[in-house]
Amino acid sequence: MIGIAIVDDHPIALRGIDYLLADVDDIKVVAAADSVEELRRQLADAPDGPTPDVILLDLYHDGDTACLEAIAELATSTRVLVISASGRPEDVTGAIRAGACGYITKNTPLEMFRTAIYTAAGGGFWLSSKLADILCTELSNHRPPPQAPKPSDGAQPLAPREEETLSLIARGFTHTQVATRMGISRATVDTYVERIRTKLQLGNKAELTRAALARAAEHDQR
Repeated sequence: MIGIAIVDDHPIALRGIDYLLADVDDIKVVAAADSVEELRRQLADAPDGPTPDVILLDLYHDGDTACLEAIAELATSTRVLVISASGRPEDVTGAIRAGACGYITKNTPLEMFRTAIYTAAGGGFWLSSKLADILCTELSNHRPPPQAPKPSDGAQPLAPREEETLSLIARGFTHTQVATRMGISRATVDTYVERIRTKLQLGNKAELTRAALARAAEHDQR
């Protein structure tokens, strides 16, 4: 069972998300609040209750400023999946840099919404292909994130097929989809990913995605 907490200051959105997830057998909404502070109070008042595996956080739940500090703080202990009406490049980029494990817009189809939750709960990183393109373009046009691996950090160069694998992962493809597009087996993709992680000293898929986007940005700036 995946425990979900929802933070959104719009009552209709808050109840709507709760309603959409109510009939999903393996997802349970354990808290719903209009602010991060209220979420903390609810969880503190029920110390023996279920804890959220994923927090669905409305990016602008606290006024006109994106809640990047809240994302950074919550992401240290819980998976944070940002949900927003905004698909602006600076919002997507800011949320991912702050530590979100994914970003979905409020017009996302229900099945894709559920997939994003499953991916986040499983330790993965989720962006739709459209948002991945937005993020890649934004980073290419402006600046690479500070997490970009440097040769001085001990990172090793990637082989061409490893670079291709990393690029496809950054675009949101699963290992199986990468294998199909590259004409290789899933096991070979898994091997490439392990080599990439070792060479670039990376951990989860979020770090792989950030590294791929940073490398694309650096390549475009040359």
